[in-house]
Amino acid sequence: MDYEIFNTQIYKKGGIKPFVNIYVIVRDKDFSLSLIIQIYLLKSIKFNTNLFNLCYNTIIRRTKMSNIKIFEDRKVRTEWNAEKEDWYFSVVDIVGVLTDKDYNNARKYWNKLKQRLKEEGSELVLFCHQLKLQSADGKFYKTDVLDTKGVLRLIQSIPSKKAEPFKMWLAQVGSERLDEIADPQKAIDRAIATYRDKGYPEEWITQRMMTIKTRKELTAEWQDRGITQEKDYAILTNEMTKAWSGLSVQEYKQLKGLKKENLRDNMTDIELVLNMLAEVSTTAISKQQQPQTFNENKKVAKEGGQIAKNARTDIENKLGRSIVSPVNANTKELLNTQNSKFLNDKNNK
Repeated sequence: MDYEIFNTQIYKKGGIKPFVNIYVIVRDKDFSLSLIIQIYLLKSIKFNTNLFNLCYNTIIRRTKMSNIKIFEDRKVRTEWNAEKEDWYFSVVDIVGVLTDKDYNNARKYWNKLKQRLKEEGSELVLFCHQLKLQSADGKFYKTDVLDTKGVLRLIQSIPSKKAEPFKMWLAQVGSERLDEIADPQKAIDRAIATYRDKGYPEEWITQRMMTIKTRKELTAEWQDRGITQEKDYAILTNEMTKAWSGLSVQEYKQLKGLKKENLRDNMTDIELVLNMLAEVSTTAISKQQQPQTFNENKKVAKEGGQIAKNARTDIENKLGRSIVSPVNANTKELLNTQNSKFLNDKNNK
C-alpha cells in the first residue's frame, strides 16, 4: 500500500497544544483502490509508515461495510446497487449454499464451473461482476457477484436439492423490489437507507437522489430518440462527461482510483450538481431539437455538457481550485465541499 501526504494544516487554539491535520492519498500498487484519509495528530508526534498503517486499517474497518443475508444459517454476502435498484450476491457464497460446501471448496467448485461455462459460451459468465466484499479474515477482496437474474441462471447450472428453497429465499429478498415497482417511493427510501448505511453525508444523499431522477429522465429521452443499446448510452454519457469535466469517464475513474465502481457514487456534491446540470441540459436540448441520428444525439450530449463546463469554469475562477477532484467514497465526509477545501488546482499542474 503506497501513500503520499497530499496536504497538511497546522492548528493552534488557545491553550490547546498545536496539532496537524494531514490529508493522505492512498493507492494500491495496481491502483485498484484510491482514497484520501484525514488524520489528526499532535504536532509533536512524528508521522511515519507504522502510524499510517494503524490509521489506515482503523479507517477501513469503520468505512467499509458488507451487507450479510442469512439462508438456513449460511451467510450470503450482498451489495445493493442503488443505480440499478438490484441486489448483487456473492457467487461463492451461493455455490456454498447449493452444494453444502465450505468456503474453500465452494470457491474451487465455482472456478471449475466458471471455466466450463466459458468453454460452453454461457452468458452467465458475462453477467459476472467483481466487487470488493469482506472476507472471514476481515479483509476486502475482489469477489465474483451476480445480480438476481444471474443468480437464477446460476441455480440452473448447479444440481441441488436446495435449488427451490433458495429460489423462494431469493424471491423474499427481492419482494421489496416488487413493492418498489408498485410504489416508487419505496425505491427512493431504500436507496436513501443504503447510502446512509454506507456512511454518506445527508446533504450528499439529497444531491444523489436528484441525480438518479435526472439520469432516468435523460435515458428515457434517449429511448424516445431511438437509443436503446447500453453501449450507445455509454458513448453518449462519455461525450457529455468529457464536455463538462475535460475527462472521459474512464479518465475520471482513473483520477479517483476507481475501476468498476459507480462514478457518481464517488463524486463530490459540486461534481454531482455539475453532472446533473449537464444531463438536465442535454435532456432539454434533445426535447427541443429532437435529434434523429446517433451523431445528432452525440452533438446534443456535447452541447449539454458544454453548459455545465461553463458553470464549472465560473465556479473554479471564484474558488481558485479545480472542482474535478480525486476524492472518492472511501472518505465520504470529504464528498461535502465544505470538508474538501484542501482540493486546490494541484490536479491540473
